Amino acid sequence: MLFSALGAAAMIIAVNGNTFAGMLAGLFIVALGFSLQQTAAQPFAITLGDPATGTSRVTLGGAVNSFGTTIGPLVVSLALFGTTAAITDAQIASLGLNKVIMLYVGVGLLFVAAASLFAFSKKVPSGILEEKTEKAGKALYSLLIMTGLLIICFVPVFNSYKTDMSTLDDVAKHALESYRLKWLFGALAVVVLGLLVANVSARKNNEGWGAMKYPQLVLGMLAIFVYVGVEVSVSSNLAELLRHPDFGGLQSSEATPYIAMYWGSLMIGRWAFSVSAFNLKKSTTLALQIIVPFLAFAIILAVNTAFGYNMKPLYYYVVCVVIQIIAFYLTKNKPAQTLLLFGLLGVAAMVIGTQTTGTLAVYAFLSGGLCCSIMWPSIFSLSLAGLGKYTSQGSAFLIMMILGAGVIPPIQGKLADFLQANSTINGWGIHQSYWVAAICFAYLAFFAFAVKGILKKQGINYDAAN
Repeated sequence: MLFSALGAAAMIIAVNGNTFAGMLAGLFIVALGFSLQQTAAQPFAITLGDPATGTSRVTLGGAVNSFGTTIGPLVVSLALFGTTAAITDAQIASLGLNKVIMLYVGVGLLFVAAASLFAFSKKVPSGILEEKTEKAGKALYSLLIMTGLLIICFVPVFNSYKTDMSTLDDVAKHALESYRLKWLFGALAVVVLGLLVANVSARKNNEGWGAMKYPQLVLGMLAIFVYVGVEVSVSSNLAELLRHPDFGGLQSSEATPYIAMYWGSLMIGRWAFSVSAFNLKKSTTLALQIIVPFLAFAIILAVNTAFGYNMKPLYYYVVCVVIQIIAFYLTKNKPAQTLLLFGLLGVAAMVIGTQTTGTLAVYAFLSGGLCCSIMWPSIFSLSLAGLGKYTSQGSAFLIMMILGAGVIPPIQGKLADFLQANSTINGWGIHQSYWVAAICFAYLAFFAFAVKGILKKQGINYDAAN
């Protein structure tokens, strides 16, 4: 918490000083603070009760976070502009710097307040591991080598953006996009092969691998990499898809309600899944898992309507919410089964989206948010199961894999450019690029299936415990 507060203070200094170095320093500290929070928060939430129900507690935290994501733009708009209506470029350009500074001051104070709550609370676990953790030299060296190789892969991609695209003809542009795509696939190969090699090596001799000697963790690291990547990828390419006539022909500002609904879908799922964290009667839990998703859906519509956006085209998206409610009922709050079913639903949604156009395709892609909503806590709980003294170390390894958001979305984007360059159908590239998301969901379903067997061999059966 304190690192994030320092990050907010650093951003204030950067804004006042108007220096690029100061801005970078602020961003670095903010990123470091959030990384430390995520590393500590996940295992901490799991240790607050029965590990078998840890998924629900992690989801509850995500549900609160998703609600903040939904109302955050409204609060910021009120704080900076005094209105919740859609903001124009002219209003943004005329925004006074003092208001921005005060906003960051407020954010910093909120982080300090949150840190104080944990610092002075006497009714929460200390989270301190008494047992000495084995050093993980091999795991450290493996991750350092992967980091170096990733830098080698990304440098050519970043350097390629120094080229002025306006000076290139279509053939040269296509060659440049192919060049970028190859290096991005190289980065993907570094992560996938690096983790698989580590897993094989640890099985032969687990000494020095620390938490990475557990196969559920290594496969879970790849699952987090894929999950974060697909979650961001579906959304980041959505506005480009909606620009094409077959998907509405919407301008960027008109696509905002759809993107808001995608991120709101994560809130819908997390609210429903977190109901189990309250240890209510089965009948009450079932009733709330039906009511809460509809309530969350209504809030998303209300908030965006308050912004002045037309949400009528998304009213029938409630059908997707109903499908998710049925899926929740079928999985009975069992982490492995939940991840497996929602992974398969994600594959089905992406396949339907790539094979259709219009509202059906848009709804299918949006429902990727519903499928992603339960994946972070499910993957975390299953990956950390049975790690014991290595839980914190394993959590740190998992957090490192959020770099998937920097690899998979650009791969989908560059693949879309590559496919479009080889097609005469306008919009075909971005449309068919969603097969990348389908493959990601397929791996997540595989992970759920595989990890269930791995944990059973270790005497852990979450599904039976629930």
